[in-house]
This record gives sequence, structure tokens and C-alpha cells, in this order.
Amino acid sequence: MTIHAGHPFPTPDDPVRRLRGRLGGTVSLWTAGDDAERAGLTVSSWLVSGGEPGRVLALLDPDADLTELLLGTGRGVVQLLSWTDRDLADAFAGISPAPGGPWRMTAWNQSTHGPLLATAATWALVSVETEVEVGWSRLVTCTLDEVVVGEDLEPLVHRRGRYVAPGG
Repeated sequence: MTIHAGHPFPTPDDPVRRLRGRLGGTVSLWTAGDDAERAGLTVSSWLVSGGEPGRVLALLDPDADLTELLLGTGRGVVQLLSWTDRDLADAFAGISPAPGGPWRMTAWNQSTHGPLLATAATWALVSVETEVEVGWSRLVTCTLDEVVVGEDLEPLVHRRGRYVAPGG
């Protein structure tokens, strides 16, 4: 958990945070690094923009290890999580324990851009294009270097602070 100088926790009088929570979205796991040094972060505040090349934009925690490593290496992996990845998402978000660390919870393949979840059906290799401070976050814009789109039978969706069950 990251502690900010301001008040980052939800309060009944925080309409911006409440609005963002109502948007909902597919949960992604962003990873960067290699076997010597790697980092990951669960991200639900992100979007994809068409173009040549396509781009992905994300609001990342400026104090997260992933943000530092992604900006330092300039490359990363964005993978979409499925309903069965709930525990993994919570571990990389830092909100649930992961004995031995989150990297030991599942199998990984090392790509040219960072660790790739072995079970990920949909993923992208990305390169950092720009980054700027926005509120309590870093807005990171990346180009899409390679994209694989697979079956998305049970996506992990986050809305109003909770995961939404498939079909629910």
C-alpha cells in the first residue's frame, strides 16, 4: 500500500474516486524486468487507443516498483487477467498476502519486454513513449509493439471496489 501526502483513501465526500469506481474495467497485470529484477502491478485504470502504432495509456502508482522499473527499462508487458486470477491480482495490488511473493503463485515466461503470465490469453508487449504526473498517478503512454488477442471467456472485471463475477 502506498501512503500519499494527500488523502488517497475513499471517503463519502470524494466524488472523483466514486465516479472512477463506477466506470469499471478489465483488470490487467503490468510487468517489467527480467529474472534478475522484475516488478508487477495490477492496473484497472487504463485504456487502449487505435493508431499506427496503437497505444495503451495507464494511470500508475508513482511509488510502485513497477512504475520505476517500467520507466527505467522503457519496456513492459500488459496482460489481461481472468476470473481465476483474482488472488494473483490482489497479490500484485499489495492487498493480500502471497507467501514467497506473487511471482511464485503461477508460471511465467520471460519475453523481450518482461515477464509474461504463462496462462495469459490476451497480452501486449509495450514500449514507453511518454509519462507525466496526473493527480496522484503517473500517466504512462506506451506504444503497442506486439499484441496477442485470445479467448476471453471469463475476464476479471473490477467495479466499485469489487470483482464482478462472469455473467454477473
